[in-house]
Amino acid sequence: MNEKEKIKNLALAARAASRQLAVAGGQQRDDALKACGSALRKSAGDILSANKKDLDKSEQSKLASAMIERLALDENKIEKMASALDEMAAQIDPVGKTIAGYNRPNGLRIEKRRVPIGVVGIIFESRPNVTSDAAGLCIRSANACILRGGKEAINSNLAIGAAVRKGLSEAGLPVEVVTVLESTDRAMVPAMATAEGLIDLVIPRGGRGLIKAVTDAATIPVIKHYDGICHVYVHEDADIDIASGIVMNAKCQYPGVCNAAETLLVDEAVAGKFLPDISEKLEKAGVELRGCKKSCKLANMKPATEEDWSTEYLELILSVKVVGGLDEAIGHINNFGSNHTDAIVTKSLSASERFTAGVDSSSVMVNASTRFSDGGEYGLGAEVGISTDKLHARGPMGAEDLTTYKWIVTGNGHVRE
Repeated sequence: MNEKEKIKNLALAARAASRQLAVAGGQQRDDALKACGSALRKSAGDILSANKKDLDKSEQSKLASAMIERLALDENKIEKMASALDEMAAQIDPVGKTIAGYNRPNGLRIEKRRVPIGVVGIIFESRPNVTSDAAGLCIRSANACILRGGKEAINSNLAIGAAVRKGLSEAGLPVEVVTVLESTDRAMVPAMATAEGLIDLVIPRGGRGLIKAVTDAATIPVIKHYDGICHVYVHEDADIDIASGIVMNAKCQYPGVCNAAETLLVDEAVAGKFLPDISEKLEKAGVELRGCKKSCKLANMKPATEEDWSTEYLELILSVKVVGGLDEAIGHINNFGSNHTDAIVTKSLSASERFTAGVDSSSVMVNASTRFSDGGEYGLGAEVGISTDKLHARGPMGAEDLTTYKWIVTGNGHVRE
């Protein structure tokens, strides 16, 4: 059986399960999410044993340190995964929610209601927690999902998937609601991306190479999570102490993730005061600085190349540029950014309003770290990805972003003349 046939069989089972899930009550899906969280906790030992196998293989294959950091699990991370499922269970059910409702002059009642998408394919790399997050969000939104993780996390993903399926079974729902592919063959990626009529939406979550492979092959809708080239702009009216704390957090708290800052923009009006101090703090934290000519004159750093402005480092490297003001900062971000997350530090309301209106990104922060761009931090419980697209979802995608809508029209024997 080739990959297309395997995907077809799995997707048909998933579609049948999704139809059962769509008519299940919200309470049953709440119970399933809680049962899945409980199963994760009970299976922690098996999950950690599986994760150790993946880590051992990754070290042997000399996987990049940032990838290993994403791959590694511990009891605390498993508890966070389980807690995220509990939080999803406590959320308002998006399915059946009325987006709009009104009466027409002829007496017809028109309603626009949220409904599941159906079968969602999610292709991701490295992070095994995506398995439980994606599964939970699909259960919450009454979708079935087919999950294809990277080979570096296959044992972890399968162990997490087994726990989730156990929770589904305990709640009386079909286990085919969540399928974790056992095969990591690359041919599975185009097989999923071309499964018209079987998979309704595919979401690639990983590096640019993976996303491009999916979008190039796809004949079904794709929601992309491209690079996280995130900026922090220190405006001339910034509180310097607040700016320092935000920059350190945005770059250093977890550098290997998409919402970490990759470029620091500093207004020339405060650069002489701010850059020497922040560069010293960043260097002490192990950050390599790559600056423009003006930055290099003000602090000790390597000269930046043109390529640096459009690079997602995912490690302790930060490009630094002195800008002539708010408009130049906005222009730089829109030119070199990835429409992910960008922040301004300022005490000026007018500057913050111009920045939020002018920067074309899915999340724009005012006096807050870019690290807050996250489904959990937004109160979504978790996220299936951070969309840098504009249709149909943008930014951190929670359960509601995994729904579409249908029109419900109610009459009383109405016929059109």
